[in-house]
Amino acid sequence: MRGQSADTVPLPARVCLLIGILGLLLCVGNQLSASELSPALERAGVLSSLLSVGLMLVAVLWTRAAPLAPDRVALVGEQGLEIAAELPDSLRQELGWGSQMLLTATPAASLLLLWRGQVLLRRGVLDSSPFEPGPICERAWATQKAINLVNLALYPGRDEFKGLPENTPALIIQPIAEDGLLLVAGWSPRCFSRSDESWIEGWSLKLRTQLEQELASFPLPLGPSAEG
Repeated sequence: MRGQSADTVPLPARVCLLIGILGLLLCVGNQLSASELSPALERAGVLSSLLSVGLMLVAVLWTRAAPLAPDRVALVGEQGLEIAAELPDSLRQELGWGSQMLLTATPAASLLLLWRGQVLLRRGVLDSSPFEPGPICERAWATQKAINLVNLALYPGRDEFKGLPENTPALIIQPIAEDGLLLVAGWSPRCFSRSDESWIEGWSLKLRTQLEQELASFPLPLGPSAEG
């Protein structure tokens, strides 16, 4: 449990650790104070030592299994909502509802939806820079699989995501068929879980059907409109 203060170690882990240390000390004291080491005493000492070490190992694994959540990054930008103008009402409602769900049910801090070269939605922490897909987005389209950049600062190609806050720590690039992308920026590195990825993928599948049906005869590009 190196690198963690006593206040951050869970109480059950501390109890296991203290009991394990106490048991080991008592075992050693019992062996040293014995007048003679009989086979029965040696067996009891080995068993009690294993029990004490096991309790200490449980304390260590307990701490590893419940690591501290990384600190949230203060993203550069203002909270807001932008939806492309002249979209059908049903699609606007879906974009508003779905984006709100992702922002509240997952660690998402900012969303950007691209469809056929047009940004239809920005929500959360906004950045005014125009977004242009780059090599990482092209790879997501090619594989038709989401790409989870757990620590964006480590990736040399992060400059292609200028449409998101410039200090975005984590990002999921979710392709929507070959025509769209859903970019979901997180508050902190490694913040998205498997469950979050399932949420994002599920909404993208729902969006694909609605976008293909309702925008099939709709003129693009559309101008942006700000709300909220």
